[in-house]
Amino acid sequence: MIIRLIIFIAINFGALALGSFFTSNEVTSEWYLNLNKAPWTPPGWVFGAAWTTIMICFGIYMANLWPQLENKSIILSLYLIQLALNIGWNPTFFYFHKVQLGLIVITTLTVLIGYMLFKYSPLLKLKTLLIMPYFIWLLIATSLNAYILFKN
Repeated sequence: MIIRLIIFIAINFGALALGSFFTSNEVTSEWYLNLNKAPWTPPGWVFGAAWTTIMICFGIYMANLWPQLENKSIILSLYLIQLALNIGWNPTFFYFHKVQLGLIVITTLTVLIGYMLFKYSPLLKLKTLLIMPYFIWLLIATSLNAYILFKN
């Protein structure tokens, strides 16, 4: 269990690092600073704290889910798609300034995490709560992206 947990958390934080490569300088860019943002946009430090918590909880979630599945190819596919969408949103939105495509990416990611939440809740029972921070944060992030799309 410990090795599995370390692997999932390491992959999750690797994904965060890749995504932040495209985000860090762009958050202070003229393009982003001049956007009309949602009134509920949290301060910058919240994003780091939220993603750290989310990736730890999601790592624990995956480490608990993995041994319970006979057919691991489905969850592996979902996990890899989740990684690609999560990493891919950052350059799509911040680097290329493709707000509409970013909304499609983050909406797809939100639906995927929602699917995992409901699909595997019978197996994980109370441990399903570990994926809730990810799902809730994605709902918020999707609304922020949508606001930027429709108000700019």
